[in-house]
Amino acid sequence: MGQQEQAGDGSHGHGAGVHPLEQQRRANRDGAAKLGFRPYGERVDGLLSLAESRAKYDDAANTAFNEATARAKANPSSSGGSSGGSAGGTAGGTAGGTAVVDGRPEVKVAGRVMLSRDNGKLIWMTLRDQSGDLQVAVSARDVPDVQFALGKLIDLSDIVVVQGRLMKTKTGELTVWATGLDLACKSLVQPPEKHAGLADVELRYRQRYVDMWANPETARVFLLRSRIVARLRRVLDQRGYLEVETPMLQTLAGGAAARPFVTHMNALGIELFMRIAPELYLKRLLVGGMPRVYEINRNFRNEGLDKQHNPEFTMLEAYCAFGDVRTVMDLTESLIREAATLVAVGLEDAARGGGKEGALPEGALPTELKLPFGELLIDYGAPFLLAPYPELFEKNLGCKMTDTDAVLRVARERGVKTQGMDPILVVNALFEAFAEKTVDPTRPTFITDYPAAISPLTRPKPSDPVLADRADLFIGGMEIAPHYTELNDPDVQAAKFREQLASADTEKAKEEATFRTFDADFIHALKVGMPPAGGMGLGIDRLTMLLTGQRTIRDVVLFPLMRPEAQA
Repeated sequence: MGQQEQAGDGSHGHGAGVHPLEQQRRANRDGAAKLGFRPYGERVDGLLSLAESRAKYDDAANTAFNEATARAKANPSSSGGSSGGSAGGTAGGTAGGTAVVDGRPEVKVAGRVMLSRDNGKLIWMTLRDQSGDLQVAVSARDVPDVQFALGKLIDLSDIVVVQGRLMKTKTGELTVWATGLDLACKSLVQPPEKHAGLADVELRYRQRYVDMWANPETARVFLLRSRIVARLRRVLDQRGYLEVETPMLQTLAGGAAARPFVTHMNALGIELFMRIAPELYLKRLLVGGMPRVYEINRNFRNEGLDKQHNPEFTMLEAYCAFGDVRTVMDLTESLIREAATLVAVGLEDAARGGGKEGALPEGALPTELKLPFGELLIDYGAPFLLAPYPELFEKNLGCKMTDTDAVLRVARERGVKTQGMDPILVVNALFEAFAEKTVDPTRPTFITDYPAAISPLTRPKPSDPVLADRADLFIGGMEIAPHYTELNDPDVQAAKFREQLASADTEKAKEEATFRTFDADFIHALKVGMPPAGGMGLGIDRLTMLLTGQRTIRDVVLFPLMRPEAQA
């Protein structure tokens, strides 16, 4: 089978054009096949992760075995001779002719070979899997000859299976002393240099499959991302929210002001849009009688790329019937604190040598809930702050946002474009450029009371219709999550849709208006009747950036969009 599998390697072979290092690896693969091994492995049962194996180590059993071996060697029987007297020893082996009982735990592990030292009759390897690293020793004395011969053909980055007993070397290194060795997959590619790892940033993103095992920090980030998402789901499920799925292909791009990706469906002969947000569909479910719904979804926006933006990204959106903006603000604060606790507990556990994120007993709390993000130390334990938009604006711009003449004057003084722009858009441009940046990045802060004119899907505040019942959460200098008391008056919503379609004050507005549509079916749904509700959207990618200390979104997306190499 091994020889047959080799034939499926595409255009690569042993001929000219193949790098000498790859040629050697191919030769080693062929050598393993000739020894009777399958170069690309087969099913293996009973495997433990390397971390699980480390946890099974029994120091008392290891000490007892070493002492028994020493006694047996010091008092040889009359039969004399010595067999099995290696540093690792074997179960039921002998030393000086005296039987030695081996009570050390036996494990079966698999991992990628990261380091290898051939000392002639003894081969040392360091294996790596998602849970960490572990040393193994393959002795000519303790494995069958054919398996030791295989050990001589193993290259760095090969995946091997090792069975053996857990022991510690004289230097205190925990080691699996092999009694069995097998090849699970032959690697034909030279691994990254062991000290620098896969250092080229672009190459790390293009070859994430190498990055993940060459750089353990990368694997840790994505392990945490999955656990964070799982924790968010658990909290929402416990609170009675139902997870749903809404269309990714939509006939109308709605729920946000963004440029969509456009595609064509041959069967119906129509244009479709990759969704920019699931909001309008989730609200339809409230109309249908689902009281609490959420979706962890992929959204697609045909816009720019930078440290905080990727054309496809992950959002959590949740809607609560008979709630309001405060309902979902409280929900978001709880969700983020739960996720931060998960990460902080993991860091404390790792500091104590456990190395298992979130593995402490259920309900265990860290000593403090502060996590690093670059040079910042963000406090997730204290209550999140509130900062009203109008107050921030006046404090940082020196005038009220409702004083149009003063706003235009300040904009001209500060170099913000005003020509052809609606005054409220000038207000928001000033706010984003000067006021927003004054929010303390180390304290999660809800900016509340946004202008209603820039919040078309939000209910105006009953006490002041100029403002919207809206709050955007900022952490670490990034917007993380918008929150709304949802607009459910069909006439007001229809008027706001028409107002959006008519707005073309700037070139950007004209471009966005090209993709805006009047969603008549959604208005009909509101006419059927949607209960009052609170809604929120939480950026999963940005939240992961914050909690894992990553400064660019491409470091928390497994396969970020990259320009094709021919064009790079």
